[in-house]
Amino acid sequence: MSGGLAALLDDIAALAKVAAASIDDVGMAAGRASAKAAGVVVDDTAVTPRYVHGFAAKREVPIIMKIARGSLLNKLILIIGILVLSYFVPWILTPLLMVGGLYLCFEGAEKLWERFNPHHEEQEVPVAMQGEDHEKTMVAGAIRTDFILSAEIMVISYNEVRAEPLVTRGIILLVVALLITLLVYGVVALIVKMDDVGLALAQRESPAAKKFGKGLVRAMPKVLAVLSTVGIIAMLWVGGHILLVGLDELSTMLNVSWLHAPYGFVHHLEELAAHATGPVGGLVGWLVNTFFSFLFGLIVGAIVVAIMHVLPIGKKHGADDSHASASTTASGPATGSENQPSH
Repeated sequence: MSGGLAALLDDIAALAKVAAASIDDVGMAAGRASAKAAGVVVDDTAVTPRYVHGFAAKREVPIIMKIARGSLLNKLILIIGILVLSYFVPWILTPLLMVGGLYLCFEGAEKLWERFNPHHEEQEVPVAMQGEDHEKTMVAGAIRTDFILSAEIMVISYNEVRAEPLVTRGIILLVVALLITLLVYGVVALIVKMDDVGLALAQRESPAAKKFGKGLVRAMPKVLAVLSTVGIIAMLWVGGHILLVGLDELSTMLNVSWLHAPYGFVHHLEELAAHATGPVGGLVGWLVNTFFSFLFGLIVGAIVVAIMHVLPIGKKHGADDSHASASTTASGPATGSENQPSH
């Protein structure tokens, strides 16, 4: 009996070791997948604060929590869809990933276009309005935007763990979804409340507290600007890299050798740089790969932006936007907005 008990305990210990190793593997894989999706995460963090702009301070955190719940539901739906597709039509994930990469390149290049053409104002920035209906509208709009960003995050994350068993993939993606949602909306909540914290400190009697509070208030617009810039760079880098690797995979799938050329060129330069720089070769090689991925993403994104904004189809689109904007402005007096200052 004692021998059987000892054997059972040995088996339990062995299972515990396997379980611990599996948890470590899931954690490492989730970390890799989350890091790969960094470009979209930064952009998501930079974009979301716009949706609580103009609301009363007491409504900011509840609105962010509503958006966070919607974001997590988005990711759960996407995980189910990705796992089903990976099981029945696994070949389709590479094209889907490339579509996400193309969208990232377009978004990054379009934001650069907007910076060099500031007369194109973003119509979706909320104005200072109150009311439950407006809050519901803004939350719904934020969740719809999040769905696109979440789709990119989950497909990019899946690509990093596609070699794992199906159940392990699902667990890893769930961990990634939870961690990224907590990270993004936790940081967003912190950002939008920093102004309030700064104002509260600025009203203290302590000179040090006043100085720190005023510094926070002045710093937050700069923090958002830096986040936006980093997000643009990261989107172009991640999008370009996705397209390069996707073209290489398609060259194998379709047996079309010339599709391998862009990735082969960048990979060759990466290896040359790594060998030439000795001890820091790994870092230099990664920087070379990152730079050319960014450059490729910028070129591809610029082509798409040109199609959307410069060629006739883009001009027509712009004219429609201008017409819609003019119609909105014309309808302003009916809502009593004629007394509001223009911005």
